[in-house]
Amino acid sequence: MKEHVRPLPSYLVSRYHGWKATTYTENRAWYRRLADEGQRPRAMIIACCDSRVHVTSIFGADSGEFFSHRNIANLVPPYNPDGDHHGTSAAVEYAVTSLKVAHMIVLGHSQCGGVHGCHAMCTGHAPELEEKTSFVGTWLNLLRPAYEEVKELPEETQIEALEKQGVITSLENLMTFPFVRTAIEAGNMTLHGLWHEIGSGGLEQYNPETGIFEQI
Repeated sequence: MKEHVRPLPSYLVSRYHGWKATTYTENRAWYRRLADEGQRPRAMIIACCDSRVHVTSIFGADSGEFFSHRNIANLVPPYNPDGDHHGTSAAVEYAVTSLKVAHMIVLGHSQCGGVHGCHAMCTGHAPELEEKTSFVGTWLNLLRPAYEEVKELPEETQIEALEKQGVITSLENLMTFPFVRTAIEAGNMTLHGLWHEIGSGGLEQYNPETGIFEQI
């Protein structure tokens, strides 16, 4: 393993030194307070790994404000305490039971590669993702049932509709976690579903009363 590890690329080293000399130096007391007192985020955000989705920039957040978890297509699996490895479920558990966040936010986005991959699987155009050796394909199977909700739509609208169905799927799966349901029913936490349009900078939120995403 040792022979495969290399020093950080120089451009990242330069950026780090720039951050240390400016942002950190100007807010040294705040960072020390975070280190000494621990984190107390008010919200958890479950977002996609996509590099174009910059959660802290969208909300103008500072260090310590969000407990963030990112995965392919911002999916939450259903509650399944089978003793296996569950990174997303572990993050949700920690946020709710230890950090006691007040808000749980699922953030989907436009042009999502993961959603596009799921759509390709469901339409028979991605056999490589259906191989048992594909971690991505196995993960995207969480979204496969949602395809049934969009397959009758015009083809050009199916991807965006599936992106939004992915957010709804995650919200529904969150409610299968006993500690999530308990926190919500006790009035200690609220759920929120968002969809971000990268090109226009738009942000829509899911309205459970109408079943649609509405512009914020």
